[in-house]
Amino acid sequence: MDERTSPARVVVRAGGSGPATWAMGSLFERLVNAEESGGEVGVSLITQPPGVATPLHRHSNEAEAFYLLDGTMTYLAGDEIHHLVPASFIYLPPGIPHAFRITGSTPARFLGLAVPGRLFDLYDEVGLPAQERRLPGDDGLPIGDEVVRWNEVGPRYGLEVVGPPLPPDA
Repeated sequence: MDERTSPARVVVRAGGSGPATWAMGSLFERLVNAEESGGEVGVSLITQPPGVATPLHRHSNEAEAFYLLDGTMTYLAGDEIHHLVPASFIYLPPGIPHAFRITGSTPARFLGLAVPGRLFDLYDEVGLPAQERRLPGDDGLPIGDEVVRWNEVGPRYGLEVVGPPLPPDA
């Protein structure tokens, strides 16, 4: 699929001014998406509470990278476990099975990058527009409803679940 749906343009966003989505019990604040970047890159500022864990999955289309600003996370990339702390960076080429879990007692905030940029549109499609710049509470989607949407929508984005989430003691 051709990612270049529109020409790239200059995008400038002041803090807290981009579109925001609640998904996975988390806050995704868009900095730039595929449409704005001519398909080249998607970048979001992501805040996730302790205990959030993705299933083991891979992306057939995108490389993905995270730069951790606050908090801690355990990351499985291929066969290796990495314990990330603030200022840690991880890059994942397309096709690498990976999963992560937010650890510690405080939310993690990180910069998420996807190349090409369409991957973060998945969160907008599955989640809800954020009513405020905070983690969702009872006003977010129930996780069961969201999982159904992930299973429906994920394959269109080249997302394949290949295993369970990381256990808390990973």
